[in-house]
Amino acid sequence: MRIKIDGIELEVQPGEILLNAARRAGITIPTLCYHEAFGGQGHCRMCLVEVRKGAEVKLVASCTYPINEEVEVKTRTPVVEKIRQNIVMLLYKEAPASEIMQKMYVEYGCEANLLEPNEGERCILCRLCVKACEKMGASAISAVFRGTSKRIGTPYDEASADCIGCAACAQICPAGAIEVRETSDTRTIWHRDFELVRCKECGRVVGTKEQLDYLRSKLDRITSDYEVCDVCRRHQAAKRLKDYVRQ
Repeated sequence: MRIKIDGIELEVQPGEILLNAARRAGITIPTLCYHEAFGGQGHCRMCLVEVRKGAEVKLVASCTYPINEEVEVKTRTPVVEKIRQNIVMLLYKEAPASEIMQKMYVEYGCEANLLEPNEGERCILCRLCVKACEKMGASAISAVFRGTSKRIGTPYDEASADCIGCAACAQICPAGAIEVRETSDTRTIWHRDFELVRCKECGRVVGTKEQLDYLRSKLDRITSDYEVCDVCRRHQAAKRLKDYVRQ
């Protein structure tokens, strides 16, 4: 199946997500709530594009739109650009302390408006952290409250027994909204302290004790290899291969 994006024709597979097809063709569509590991969510709407089929034109979130017919797509029309500018302006007012929103506020030429900024806030409610936590199998955080009070947190803002301290949520957050503090032995996140485990070979931090215990619990064969970092594990694998070749 062939479609056209910004005048570029390309072959796509039926059901292929529009954002992925555009990126494959080297066409940039801005996103905030999208990540390759999880696919599209359609929350932030920054990836809105115009899709034309015959005389019909509609706006769609490209991160969740499956291509099932021949269409023409435009990613940067005046309407689309104005919508993106408004989205950036609103998200900036919601999270003015976020560096990514500060940068985008300037990039999109946003102007001051009557909305009062939520001083000190960095979270843009993209929910990538929630998806990462679900992917890890913990589901320790979620969106809490409603309306303008909605935010991401643990139940009752207390230390969650489900959290394993992996910090995947903080690593994936585009806005730098999740605070992680570390000492040589401890990681603090979501109101809880976690003991850090270091690689037996080189001393690098492998993860938290709770994180490794969780990984072991999901394995049929319990092994202590999880207390070795990725670098040393690769070195061990290379050594085993050399030993095998010598035999």
